[in-house]
Amino acid sequence: MMPTNLSLSASLPQTFGPGEGPPSFEGLLSLSLYVALAVLLIGLLLAMARFLGHRTRTEVKGQPYESGVLPTGSARLQEPVPFYLVAIFFIVFDVEMIFVVSWAVAYDLLGWAGFLQISFFIFVLFLGLVYLWRRGGLDWGPAAHPRKSRATK
Repeated sequence: MMPTNLSLSASLPQTFGPGEGPPSFEGLLSLSLYVALAVLLIGLLLAMARFLGHRTRTEVKGQPYESGVLPTGSARLQEPVPFYLVAIFFIVFDVEMIFVVSWAVAYDLLGWAGFLQISFFIFVLFLGLVYLWRRGGLDWGPAAHPRKSRATK
């Protein structure tokens, strides 16, 4: 027999600790006033800086400044900088660890189906790593891009 009163709040467990309850109206009101005051203050300070600040643009002000040394040459590098690869690898392996650790926590509940799924996931990531390795994505540093010396000409 189904109960006739199907309210969502009655079916959800209470997550409050002993002596705690839902936030009061006064608490929510004070939080709202605090957030509104902070946003208003930030907006006021940005507007004051915009309208009261100097707006002079000269060629000297537009030049890059590097520790008091006058810039020479172009800022463009002739070799690729692989820092973004390190960031991408970090993100990929960080996300992989999130999935593997969450699987490890619940491995007994997931059974063989979960084991096969996480194995497939790791295998696909391993194939991606092999692909990057064969394409030269893992080669960086001085030995990765040998320079032509003048003696070999």
